[in-house]
Amino acid sequence: MKERAITGVIFVIVLISSLLLGKWSFATFFMLVSLLSLDEFYKIVNKDEIKPNRVSGLLLGLALLLSFSLFKIDVLSLNHFLYLIPFMTVVFWCELYRKSESPFINIAYTFLGVIFAVIPFIFFINLGFLDGEYNFQYPLGFLILLWASDTGAYLAGMSFGKTKLFERHSPKKTWEGFFGGMALSVIASLTLSQFFLGIDMWQWIVSSLLIVIFGTYGDLTESMLKRSYQIKDSGNLLPGHGGLLDRFDGLLLAAPLVYAFWALTI
Repeated sequence: MKERAITGVIFVIVLISSLLLGKWSFATFFMLVSLLSLDEFYKIVNKDEIKPNRVSGLLLGLALLLSFSLFKIDVLSLNHFLYLIPFMTVVFWCELYRKSESPFINIAYTFLGVIFAVIPFIFFINLGFLDGEYNFQYPLGFLILLWASDTGAYLAGMSFGKTKLFERHSPKKTWEGFFGGMALSVIASLTLSQFFLGIDMWQWIVSSLLIVIFGTYGDLTESMLKRSYQIKDSGNLLPGHGGLLDRFDGLLLAAPLVYAFWALTI
């Protein structure tokens, strides 16, 4: 428990520092988190006949993250996205030189890793640039609502949890925990609306609901992945907490939807 607490505090300090220190530290930190999460995915699914190409997948993930991040901070133009094409084709021609009985399964899992662990972080990084310039309040607000949801779900689940939410994939999750997470996240959204400018109260409330609902689905999806391969944690990078996919599973499905909601309404 002590190790878990120390790791959690240090990680949160580093994470919040990356947000507050500016656009370069923010983009760099979460690009690194995304690539490490992608590598965790490839290690998890690398079993028996499934052999995703880690090198080409990581290169494609890096190219996508750099392209979108540099575009948002006005270093690249839309024309530069054409440079992504070679990184996409390299996944296919790399597989030609591998001796595998299931080459297209390998290709599919290589691209699936990018979709699962890179695309959501691209949307999250873009939250920081909704106004055209970097604003730490948007990604920080998202994380606060996500943490409030997780904390409320844990406390309510431990205290009142009886009705299983989705026992097949996550035996410990309960409906009581789900609604506890929703309550605390909504309370957090009301607080944020008083201090963070640019988003109205109703938008914060809707955002909290999106994060609770789809953050839970993201958690369940990552649990489904781990149960499919009979593992407890996605990795061991964070002592006492598992891997980065374990820590950011709620972001995977929620970040694209929250970005779309804010982009359409702000």
